[in-house]
Amino acid sequence: MNRGPGDRGIAERPESIALVGNYVPRQCGIATFTADLRNALESASHERDFWAVAMNDRPKGYAYPEPVRFEVNQNHFPEYRLAADFLNMNRVDLVCLQHEFGIFGGDDGSHILTLLRDLRMPLVTTLHTVLAEPSPGQRAVMEELARLTDRFVVMSGRAVDMLESTYGMDRGRIAFIPHGIPDVPFIDPGFYKDQFGVEGRKVILTFGLLGPGKGLEHVIDALPQVAAHYPEVVYLILGATHPNVRKESGESYRISLQQRARHLGVQDNVMFHNRYVSLDKLVEFLICADLYI
Repeated sequence: MNRGPGDRGIAERPESIALVGNYVPRQCGIATFTADLRNALESASHERDFWAVAMNDRPKGYAYPEPVRFEVNQNHFPEYRLAADFLNMNRVDLVCLQHEFGIFGGDDGSHILTLLRDLRMPLVTTLHTVLAEPSPGQRAVMEELARLTDRFVVMSGRAVDMLESTYGMDRGRIAFIPHGIPDVPFIDPGFYKDQFGVEGRKVILTFGLLGPGKGLEHVIDALPQVAAHYPEVVYLILGATHPNVRKESGESYRISLQQRARHLGVQDNVMFHNRYVSLDKLVEFLICADLYI
């Protein structure tokens, strides 16, 4: 089916919504985001049906919870057509795609386009990465995604500007919804600073799975100038190395950050917590932070 944006209007109140992306317990930021989004939708409207199609990065998959009703081996092209058939046969009112180039198979994640071309219902795409300088392959994927998508969701104002300036998209098709954060009561940051060994210090925090492209090296490069004025500053990097990155290159990225800090003389201003933490523990780290990057 050669579909394009607007082929079918988005219903004012879709009764069945399927989310396509990664899903917990896979250790991935998008997996957490997809699960949180589905849970929030269900909490807001119990009488409607919200479920998921999960991408697997390993043949045996994961022990998914009940909301995952179909799994796709991200590198097995025929399974994308099967997923589209499954969505169509279940008469889903709306598909909500969580897009990141690296979570789908094919060049620049192009396999997902096969699934999307066969859909018979409207498509809303949340873009987790918008590149100002895409490669030719990434641009081709984005242009086809734009043709197939009825509405885009982005989480920063800059992403809206880039979609218009770099990809020529109509702002009327783009919704800007800021990324959410946990809603927690105010607690004295000093309590958790003591627990994490940063009492009396100004804490800069970054969390998430580590890998090249995160840009943490730019923060470390800036630290000598910051520390010259605020010697008590500490940059706290929370997160395990992304499983796919660890499989391909081990801990080379983390080691490069440690070496960079030593070379610049700010090794005492950088702390690594090499672990994947629960939401409750993450909130504790957020409370102790003075600045989040």
